[in-house]
Amino acid sequence: MVEVLERVLVCSPRAAGWNQLERAGRWKDLGFHHAPEFATAQAQHDALCRELEAAGVEVIELPAALDMSLDAVYTHDASLPTDHGLIVMRPGKATRVCEGSHHGAFGVKMGMPVLARIVAPGTSEAGDILWLDENTLLIGRGYRTNAEGIRQMRDLLTPRGIEVLSAPLPHGQGPSECLHLMSLISLLDDRSALVDLPCLAVETVELLRSCGFRLIEIDYSERATLGCNVLALGNNRLLAIEENRNTNDGLRRAGFEVRTFPGSELCVNGGGGPTCLTRPVRRN
Repeated sequence: MVEVLERVLVCSPRAAGWNQLERAGRWKDLGFHHAPEFATAQAQHDALCRELEAAGVEVIELPAALDMSLDAVYTHDASLPTDHGLIVMRPGKATRVCEGSHHGAFGVKMGMPVLARIVAPGTSEAGDILWLDENTLLIGRGYRTNAEGIRQMRDLLTPRGIEVLSAPLPHGQGPSECLHLMSLISLLDDRSALVDLPCLAVETVELLRSCGFRLIEIDYSERATLGCNVLALGNNRLLAIEENRNTNDGLRRAGFEVRTFPGSELCVNGGGGPTCLTRPVRRN
């Protein structure tokens, strides 16, 4: 999750239908804070893609599909690439279940065979999944990823030499709002993590510390603007939302180069930062 990012999958607001009246009109049901402003969101997504390309990342866009909702812009959640193939997620948010099939089909086109699919009654979203190292997967147990989804992941990956651990997630604002494990932890390099420490379970903090992670806390005045959601580009480079100036300055003081893009509409409105907006498919 922290090596040099070479290729990433994104889904623009245009592809997700933010400019279509019928889909945009469902914003309340999806938990958005206000009706989406397409032009602003698209401009911010374009800025995101420019920053990725300037960092040497190949950006690939997921094609539009009629059954996708506004949430499809948060491409991280519907699939998980592994060295053994692509795992298609079954999101815990019912309006997002269709995204998995689109990721699976597009992955095959990109030369990534589907290893497996999470099936009912299991639910799993990749925003709840962290690779602590190449052989250790930490999965958050919350409203989007359930115990059965974690069991299926464990049964799938344990025979392949990967240890699957689970981490309890807090209730937060309840099931209507998205609180992923990656809402509370962003890995920055092999042994540094940006954290929303008060929201993490004791066992999760102890696990990170036992693995030797340096924990860097966000500025808690920036929790509502997704201050903890930061994408590692590799080689101590990060991509963050420009509105979170205090957290970003703290990361710079900790030795990281921080690139930024505006996220007021694209990120904060729908509750997804740069990690959510990107599905890394190749790192080196």
